[in-house]
Amino acid sequence: MRNLILFCFAFTTFFVSIAQESDYQLVEKTVNYYLEGGTNNDFETLKKAFHETATMKFIGKEGYREVNALEFFGKGMKPGPKQNRQTRIADITIAGNAANARLEIDYPTFTFIDFMNLLKIDGEWKVVSKIFYRKPGTVSEMK
Repeated sequence: MRNLILFCFAFTTFFVSIAQESDYQLVEKTVNYYLEGGTNNDFETLKKAFHETATMKFIGKEGYREVNALEFFGKGMKPGPKQNRQTRIADITIAGNAANARLEIDYPTFTFIDFMNLLKIDGEWKVVSKIFYRKPGTVSEMK
């Protein structure tokens, strides 16, 4: 009887662990909400990626800027046709409950290089800050 109980426990534990997504897959899923939402002009999908207090920092025409990411995208994103761009997750690094993802968003004449910082908050990965650079030309032209 004891062996049967141990077997059932091991069998259940094995299949539960297979069914759970890894942290890497969950971070990938989170940043894909951002990429897919942006590509499809879908704010509801994009906002799934961000914590409500997430910041976005960048150098604009007026110099250094820091804004709430959701407010920024909420004001600027309008429903419309799919964006003409290619997206790629170039790198994901995870250390415990912190992660970083480097994304490349390739438009016809420029590329955004995004650095997303994520934290695992209450068991869910969320972008808490984003910095980016707008690079003239495209990534594919530079390779």
